[in-house]
Amino acid sequence: MSIVANSAVATEIGDLPDSSKPAQIPVMVPWLGDEEAQAAAAAVRSGWVAQGPRVAEFERAFAAQVGAAHGVAVSSGTTALHLGLVVLGVEPGDDVVVPSLSFIATANVARYVGANPVFADVDPRTGNLTPETIQAALTPRTRAVILVHQGGVPADLEPIRALCRDRDVALLEDAACAAGAVYRGKPVGAGAQAAAWSFHPRKLLTTGEGGMVTTDDAEWAARMRRLREHGMNVSAADRHASAKPVLEAYLETGFNYRMTDIQAAVGLVQLGKLAATVSERRELAARYQRELAGVPGLTTVADPSYGRTNYQSFWVRLADGFPVSRDDLLARLAEAGVSARRGIMAAHLEPAYADAPAPPLPATEALSLNSLILPVFHGMTVAQQDRVLAVLKAAARG
Repeated sequence: MSIVANSAVATEIGDLPDSSKPAQIPVMVPWLGDEEAQAAAAAVRSGWVAQGPRVAEFERAFAAQVGAAHGVAVSSGTTALHLGLVVLGVEPGDDVVVPSLSFIATANVARYVGANPVFADVDPRTGNLTPETIQAALTPRTRAVILVHQGGVPADLEPIRALCRDRDVALLEDAACAAGAVYRGKPVGAGAQAAAWSFHPRKLLTTGEGGMVTTDDAEWAARMRRLREHGMNVSAADRHASAKPVLEAYLETGFNYRMTDIQAAVGLVQLGKLAATVSERRELAARYQRELAGVPGLTTVADPSYGRTNYQSFWVRLADGFPVSRDDLLARLAEAGVSARRGIMAAHLEPAYADAPAPPLPATEALSLNSLILPVFHGMTVAQQDRVLAVLKAAARG
Protein backbone atom coordinates (compact mmCIF):
# COMPACT_ATOMS: atom_id res chain seq x y z
CA MET A 1 0.00 0.00 0.00
CA SER A 2 1.34 3.41 -0.88
CA ILE A 3 0.18 6.93 -0.09
CA VAL A 4 0.42 9.55 -2.81
CA ALA A 5 0.32 13.17 -1.70
CA ASN A 6 -1.15 15.84 -3.94
CA SER A 7 1.47 18.14 -5.40
CA ALA A 8 1.61 20.99 -7.88
CA VAL A 9 3.47 20.43 -11.12
CA ALA A 10 6.64 22.51 -11.31
CA THR A 11 6.62 24.80 -14.35
CA GLU A 12 9.83 26.71 -13.69
CA ILE A 13 13.34 25.43 -13.01
CA GLY A 14 13.24 27.33 -9.73
CA ASP A 15 10.15 25.37 -8.67
CA LEU A 16 11.89 22.02 -8.87
CA PRO A 17 12.77 20.39 -5.54
CA ASP A 18 16.34 20.81 -4.32
CA SER A 19 17.84 17.33 -4.71
CA SER A 20 20.61 18.24 -2.29
CA LYS A 21 18.11 18.43 0.56
CA PRO A 22 16.95 15.27 2.35
CA ALA A 23 13.43 14.05 1.71
CA GLN A 24 10.91 15.46 4.16
CA ILE A 25 9.90 13.22 7.06
CA PRO A 26 6.30 14.03 8.04
CA VAL A 27 5.17 14.22 11.65
CA MET A 28 2.10 12.12 10.82
CA VAL A 29 0.58 10.48 7.74
CA PRO A 30 -2.86 8.85 7.84
CA TRP A 31 -2.82 5.19 6.83
CA LEU A 32 -5.22 5.32 3.90
CA GLY A 33 -5.29 3.14 0.82
CA ASP A 34 -7.35 1.31 -1.76
CA GLU A 35 -9.71 -0.27 0.79
CA GLU A 36 -10.86 3.11 2.03
CA ALA A 37 -11.20 4.43 -1.53
CA GLN A 38 -13.30 1.42 -2.55
CA ALA A 39 -15.50 1.70 0.56
CA ALA A 40 -16.13 5.40 -0.10
CA ALA A 41 -16.89 4.68 -3.77
CA ALA A 42 -19.36 1.95 -2.80
CA ALA A 43 -21.17 4.44 -0.57
CA VAL A 44 -21.36 6.91 -3.43
CA ARG A 45 -22.66 4.25 -5.83
CA SER A 46 -25.31 3.20 -3.32
CA GLY A 47 -26.99 6.56 -3.69
CA TRP A 48 -27.05 7.04 0.09
CA VAL A 49 -24.28 9.47 0.89
CA ALA A 50 -25.70 11.38 3.88
CA GLN A 51 -26.18 9.89 7.36
CA GLY A 52 -27.57 6.40 6.83
CA PRO A 53 -26.95 2.66 7.29
CA ARG A 54 -23.16 2.86 7.20
CA VAL A 55 -23.17 5.45 9.98
CA ALA A 56 -25.31 3.15 12.12
CA GLU A 57 -22.95 0.23 11.41
CA PHE A 58 -19.90 2.33 12.27
CA GLU A 59 -21.53 3.46 15.52
CA ARG A 60 -22.17 -0.12 16.60
CA ALA A 61 -18.69 -1.33 15.65
CA PHE A 62 -16.83 1.56 17.27
CA ALA A 63 -18.84 1.40 20.49
CA ALA A 64 -18.12 -2.33 20.75
CA GLN A 65 -14.41 -1.66 20.15
CA VAL A 66 -14.18 0.76 23.10
CA GLY A 67 -16.46 -1.19 25.44
CA ALA A 68 -19.48 1.12 25.35
CA ALA A 69 -23.15 0.29 24.83
CA HIS A 70 -23.92 3.12 22.41
CA GLY A 71 -22.12 5.25 19.84
CA VAL A 72 -23.39 8.47 18.29
CA ALA A 73 -21.45 9.57 15.20
CA VAL A 74 -21.08 13.31 14.64
CA SER A 75 -19.23 15.77 12.42
CA SER A 76 -16.10 16.30 14.56
CA GLY A 77 -14.49 15.67 17.92
CA THR A 78 -15.46 19.20 18.94
CA THR A 79 -19.15 18.63 18.23
CA ALA A 80 -18.87 15.35 20.16
CA LEU A 81 -17.62 17.27 23.21
CA HIS A 82 -20.38 19.85 22.78
CA LEU A 83 -23.15 17.25 22.69
CA GLY A 84 -21.56 15.51 25.66
CA LEU A 85 -21.83 18.65 27.79
CA VAL A 86 -25.42 19.21 26.66
CA VAL A 87 -26.62 15.75 27.72
CA LEU A 88 -24.66 15.96 30.96
CA GLY A 89 -26.76 18.97 31.86
CA VAL A 90 -24.15 21.73 31.84
CA GLU A 91 -25.87 25.11 31.70
CA PRO A 92 -25.01 28.82 31.46
CA GLY A 93 -23.19 30.02 34.56
CA ASP A 94 -21.84 26.58 35.50
CA ASP A 95 -18.11 26.00 35.91
CA VAL A 96 -16.36 23.25 33.96
CA VAL A 97 -12.90 22.10 35.05
CA VAL A 98 -10.66 21.55 32.01
CA PRO A 99 -6.93 21.09 31.49
CA SER A 100 -5.26 24.06 29.89
CA LEU A 101 -2.84 21.56 28.33
CA SER A 102 -5.06 20.50 25.44
CA PHE A 103 -6.18 21.63 22.03
CA ILE A 104 -8.28 24.75 22.51
CA ALA A 105 -11.53 22.97 21.58
CA THR A 106 -11.56 21.33 25.04
CA ALA A 107 -12.03 24.73 26.66
CA ASN A 108 -14.13 26.19 23.85
CA VAL A 109 -16.97 23.71 24.26
CA ALA A 110 -17.61 24.90 27.82
CA ARG A 111 -18.28 28.35 26.40
CA TYR A 112 -20.54 26.85 23.71
CA VAL A 113 -23.05 25.96 26.45
CA GLY A 114 -22.54 29.25 28.32
CA ALA A 115 -20.37 27.71 31.03
CA ASN A 116 -17.05 28.96 32.38
CA PRO A 117 -13.91 26.90 31.72
CA VAL A 118 -11.76 26.73 34.86
CA PHE A 119 -8.21 25.60 34.12
CA ALA A 120 -6.45 22.90 36.12
CA ASP A 121 -2.82 21.75 36.05
CA VAL A 122 -1.61 18.31 34.94
CA ASP A 123 0.77 15.54 35.91
CA PRO A 124 4.09 16.42 34.21
CA ARG A 125 4.75 12.75 33.39
CA THR A 126 1.46 12.01 31.59
CA GLY A 127 0.11 15.45 30.67
CA ASN A 128 -3.21 14.49 32.29
CA LEU A 129 -5.40 15.85 35.06
CA THR A 130 -5.13 14.17 38.47
CA PRO A 131 -7.50 14.11 41.45
CA GLU A 132 -5.28 16.67 43.15
CA THR A 133 -5.22 19.13 40.26
CA ILE A 134 -8.98 18.76 39.76
CA GLN A 135 -9.61 19.29 43.47
CA ALA A 136 -7.65 22.54 43.37
CA ALA A 137 -9.85 23.86 40.54
CA LEU A 138 -13.29 22.92 41.92
CA THR A 139 -15.70 25.71 42.80
CA PRO A 140 -19.20 25.76 44.28
CA ARG A 141 -20.49 26.12 40.70
CA THR A 142 -18.56 23.19 39.20
CA ARG A 143 -20.98 21.07 37.18
CA ALA A 144 -18.57 18.99 35.10
CA VAL A 145 -14.97 17.99 34.49
CA ILE A 146 -13.56 17.34 31.02
CA LEU A 147 -10.80 14.77 31.41
CA VAL A 148 -8.42 14.54 28.45
CA HIS A 149 -6.44 11.39 27.67
CA GLN A 150 -3.66 13.56 26.31
CA GLY A 151 -1.88 12.37 23.20
CA GLY A 152 -3.30 8.89 23.76
CA VAL A 153 -1.86 8.53 27.29
CA PRO A 154 -4.70 7.21 29.46
CA ALA A 155 -5.56 9.24 32.53
CA ASP A 156 -5.85 7.46 35.89
CA LEU A 157 -9.61 7.08 35.72
CA GLU A 158 -10.67 5.29 38.90
CA PRO A 159 -9.72 7.96 41.47
CA ILE A 160 -11.02 10.74 39.21
CA ARG A 161 -14.34 8.99 38.66
CA ALA A 162 -14.61 8.48 42.42
CA LEU A 163 -13.90 12.17 43.09
CA CYS A 164 -16.56 13.25 40.61
CA ARG A 165 -19.14 10.83 42.03
CA ASP A 166 -18.51 12.07 45.55
CA ARG A 167 -18.92 15.70 44.45
CA ASP A 168 -21.90 14.99 42.18
CA VAL A 169 -19.93 16.38 39.25
CA ALA A 170 -20.37 15.02 35.72
CA LEU A 171 -17.31 13.58 34.00
CA LEU A 172 -16.86 13.90 30.22
CA GLU A 173 -13.82 12.10 28.82
CA ASP A 174 -12.07 13.82 25.93
CA ALA A 175 -10.75 10.70 24.23
CA ALA A 176 -10.06 12.47 20.92
CA CYS A 177 -6.57 10.94 20.71
CA ALA A 178 -7.16 7.75 22.67
CA ALA A 179 -8.58 5.12 20.29
CA GLY A 180 -6.68 1.93 21.09
CA ALA A 181 -5.32 3.13 24.44
CA VAL A 182 -5.84 0.85 27.47
CA TYR A 183 -6.68 1.54 31.13
CA ARG A 184 -6.24 -1.32 33.60
CA GLY A 185 -6.76 -3.95 30.92
CA LYS A 186 -9.83 -2.33 29.34
CA PRO A 187 -10.08 0.01 26.37
CA VAL A 188 -10.29 3.69 27.17
CA GLY A 189 -13.99 4.51 26.90
CA ALA A 190 -15.22 1.48 28.83
CA GLY A 191 -17.35 2.58 31.77
CA ALA A 192 -17.32 6.27 30.83
CA GLN A 193 -20.39 8.40 31.53
CA ALA A 194 -19.69 9.88 28.12
CA ALA A 195 -16.54 9.89 26.01
CA ALA A 196 -15.88 12.07 22.96
CA TRP A 197 -13.68 10.88 20.08
CA SER A 198 -12.12 12.56 17.05
CA PHE A 199 -11.47 11.08 13.61
CA HIS A 200 -9.35 13.97 12.29
CA PRO A 201 -6.45 12.92 10.00
CA ARG A 202 -3.96 13.40 12.86
CA LYS A 203 -5.70 10.62 14.79
CA LEU A 204 -5.00 6.90 14.51
CA LEU A 205 -8.44 6.27 13.03
CA THR A 206 -9.63 8.87 10.55
CA THR A 207 -12.73 9.61 8.52
CA GLY A 208 -11.28 12.88 7.20
CA GLU A 209 -13.33 14.88 9.67
CA GLY A 210 -15.76 13.34 12.11
CA GLY A 211 -16.26 12.27 15.69
CA MET A 212 -18.24 10.05 18.03
CA VAL A 213 -19.77 10.13 21.50
CA THR A 214 -19.91 6.82 23.35
CA THR A 215 -21.98 6.15 26.46
CA ASP A 216 -23.77 3.36 28.30
CA ASP A 217 -26.87 5.53 28.81
CA ALA A 218 -29.55 4.70 26.21
CA GLU A 219 -31.56 7.87 26.89
CA TRP A 220 -28.53 10.12 26.42
CA ALA A 221 -27.66 8.34 23.19
CA ALA A 222 -31.20 8.76 21.85
CA ARG A 223 -31.20 12.46 22.75
CA MET A 224 -27.81 13.03 21.08
CA ARG A 225 -29.09 11.38 17.91
CA ARG A 226 -31.94 13.88 17.89
CA LEU A 227 -29.72 16.84 18.72
CA ARG A 228 -27.23 16.09 15.93
CA GLU A 229 -30.14 16.24 13.44
CA HIS A 230 -31.78 19.56 14.38
CA GLY A 231 -33.72 18.05 17.28
CA MET A 232 -35.96 15.92 15.04
CA ASN A 233 -37.90 13.11 16.67
CA VAL A 234 -37.28 10.80 13.69
CA SER A 235 -34.14 10.55 11.60
CA ALA A 236 -34.00 11.25 7.88
CA ALA A 237 -32.98 7.63 7.32
CA ASP A 238 -36.04 6.33 9.17
CA ARG A 239 -38.33 8.69 7.25
CA HIS A 240 -37.01 7.47 3.92
CA ALA A 241 -37.24 3.83 5.02
CA SER A 242 -40.90 4.13 6.01
CA ALA A 243 -43.59 2.91 3.62
CA LYS A 244 -45.97 5.55 4.99
CA PRO A 245 -45.67 9.35 5.16
CA VAL A 246 -43.85 10.48 8.28
CA LEU A 247 -44.37 13.97 9.68
CA GLU A 248 -41.42 14.83 11.85
CA ALA A 249 -41.46 17.09 14.93
CA TYR A 250 -38.64 19.18 16.36
CA LEU A 251 -38.54 18.54 20.08
CA GLU A 252 -35.79 21.00 21.10
CA THR A 253 -33.25 23.31 19.55
CA GLY A 254 -30.72 21.04 17.88
CA PHE A 255 -27.68 21.19 15.65
CA ASN A 256 -26.46 20.01 12.26
CA TYR A 257 -23.74 17.64 13.50
CA ARG A 258 -24.26 14.62 11.25
CA MET A 259 -21.63 12.29 9.83
CA THR A 260 -22.01 11.07 6.24
CA ASP A 261 -22.18 7.48 5.07
CA ILE A 262 -19.09 8.14 2.94
CA GLN A 263 -17.12 9.02 6.07
CA ALA A 264 -18.53 6.07 7.98
CA ALA A 265 -17.55 3.68 5.17
CA VAL A 266 -13.95 4.89 5.49
CA GLY A 267 -14.20 4.65 9.29
CA LEU A 268 -15.22 0.99 9.16
CA VAL A 269 -12.10 0.14 7.15
CA GLN A 270 -9.95 2.22 9.48
CA LEU A 271 -11.40 0.48 12.52
CA GLY A 272 -10.19 -2.83 11.12
CA LYS A 273 -6.65 -1.41 11.01
CA LEU A 274 -6.65 0.02 14.52
CA ALA A 275 -4.92 -2.86 16.30
CA ALA A 276 -2.13 -3.00 13.70
CA THR A 277 -1.75 0.79 13.83
CA VAL A 278 -1.36 0.81 17.60
CA SER A 279 1.10 -2.09 17.50
CA GLU A 280 3.29 -0.36 14.93
CA ARG A 281 3.29 2.93 16.83
CA ARG A 282 4.23 1.18 20.05
CA GLU A 283 7.21 -0.40 18.30
CA LEU A 284 8.36 2.98 16.98
CA ALA A 285 7.87 4.55 20.41
CA ALA A 286 9.86 1.79 22.10
CA ARG A 287 12.78 2.41 19.75
CA TYR A 288 12.69 6.16 20.44
CA GLN A 289 12.67 5.39 24.17
CA ARG A 290 15.65 2.99 23.95
CA GLU A 291 17.72 5.30 21.79
CA LEU A 292 17.04 8.41 23.91
CA ALA A 293 17.25 6.75 27.33
CA GLY A 294 20.88 7.81 27.85
CA VAL A 295 20.60 11.29 26.37
CA PRO A 296 20.97 13.86 29.15
CA GLY A 297 18.24 16.46 29.44
CA LEU A 298 15.61 14.54 27.44
CA THR A 299 12.52 12.84 28.88
CA THR A 300 10.20 10.84 26.64
CA VAL A 301 6.52 10.08 27.02
CA ALA A 302 5.95 6.55 28.33
CA ASP A 303 3.24 4.16 29.48
CA PRO A 304 1.82 4.96 32.91
CA SER A 305 1.84 2.17 35.50
CA TYR A 306 -1.93 1.64 35.14
CA GLY A 307 -2.29 1.50 31.36
CA ARG A 308 -0.88 1.59 27.86
CA THR A 309 -0.77 4.56 25.51
CA ASN A 310 -1.46 4.25 21.80
CA TYR A 311 1.29 6.84 21.09
CA GLN A 312 -0.97 9.01 19.00
CA SER A 313 1.70 11.62 19.77
CA PHE A 314 5.26 10.90 20.82
CA TRP A 315 6.59 13.85 22.77
CA VAL A 316 9.99 14.67 24.25
CA ARG A 317 10.51 17.16 27.05
CA LEU A 318 13.69 19.23 27.35
CA ALA A 319 15.06 19.80 30.84
CA ASP A 320 16.15 23.21 32.08
CA GLY A 321 19.69 23.79 30.88
CA PHE A 322 19.37 21.69 27.72
CA PRO A 323 21.99 23.08 25.31
CA VAL A 324 19.40 24.42 22.83
CA SER A 325 15.89 25.79 23.24
CA ARG A 326 12.81 23.90 22.11
CA ASP A 327 12.29 26.32 19.20
CA ASP A 328 15.94 26.04 18.15
CA LEU A 329 15.62 22.25 18.18
CA LEU A 330 12.52 22.47 15.99
CA ALA A 331 14.53 24.62 13.58
CA ARG A 332 17.40 22.09 13.51
CA LEU A 333 14.96 19.28 12.79
CA ALA A 334 13.40 21.31 9.98
CA GLU A 335 16.84 21.92 8.46
CA ALA A 336 17.35 18.14 8.45
CA GLY A 337 14.03 17.62 6.67
CA VAL A 338 12.13 16.51 9.76
CA SER A 339 8.64 17.81 10.47
CA ALA A 340 8.13 18.09 14.21
CA ARG A 341 5.66 20.12 16.23
CA ARG A 342 5.72 22.20 19.38
CA GLY A 343 4.37 20.52 22.48
CA ILE A 344 0.67 20.49 23.27
CA MET A 345 -0.68 24.01 23.58
CA ALA A 346 -1.63 25.73 26.83
CA ALA A 347 -5.03 27.30 26.26
CA HIS A 348 -4.74 29.71 29.19
CA LEU A 349 -1.82 31.43 27.43
CA GLU A 350 -3.90 32.17 24.34
CA PRO A 351 -5.53 35.60 23.86
CA ALA A 352 -8.99 34.02 23.72
CA TYR A 353 -8.63 33.00 27.38
CA ALA A 354 -6.89 36.01 28.85
CA ASP A 355 -9.94 36.56 31.07
CA ALA A 356 -10.47 32.94 32.16
CA PRO A 357 -9.75 31.77 35.74
CA ALA A 358 -6.30 30.24 35.86
CA PRO A 359 -4.39 29.44 39.06
CA PRO A 360 -0.64 28.81 38.76
CA LEU A 361 -0.14 26.02 36.21
CA PRO A 362 3.60 25.24 36.37
CA ALA A 363 3.49 21.72 34.92
CA THR A 364 1.26 22.84 32.05
CA GLU A 365 3.52 25.73 31.12
CA ALA A 366 6.70 23.64 31.36
CA LEU A 367 5.27 20.91 29.14
CA SER A 368 3.84 23.33 26.61
CA LEU A 369 6.96 25.50 26.33
CA ASN A 370 9.69 22.84 26.63
CA SER A 371 8.36 19.84 24.72
CA LEU A 372 8.05 18.83 21.09
CA ILE A 373 6.25 16.12 19.16
CA LEU A 374 8.35 13.79 16.98
CA PRO A 375 7.32 11.95 13.79
CA VAL A 376 5.49 8.64 14.24
CA PHE A 377 3.50 7.23 11.32
CA HIS A 378 2.64 4.05 9.46
CA GLY A 379 5.54 2.84 7.36
CA MET A 380 8.18 4.96 9.10
CA THR A 381 11.57 3.39 8.39
CA VAL A 382 14.57 2.83 10.64
CA ALA A 383 16.55 5.25 8.46
CA GLN A 384 13.93 7.96 8.92
CA GLN A 385 13.85 7.43 12.66
CA ASP A 386 17.64 7.47 12.78
CA ARG A 387 17.67 10.88 11.12
CA VAL A 388 15.35 12.24 13.82
CA LEU A 389 17.47 10.68 16.55
CA ALA A 390 20.69 12.04 15.11
CA VAL A 391 19.44 15.62 15.34
CA LEU A 392 18.31 15.14 18.95
CA LYS A 393 21.59 13.52 20.03
CA ALA A 394 23.67 16.20 18.32
CA ALA A 395 21.63 18.93 20.03
CA ALA A 396 22.16 17.28 23.41
CA ARG A 397 25.94 17.37 22.85
CA GLY A 398 25.69 21.12 22.33
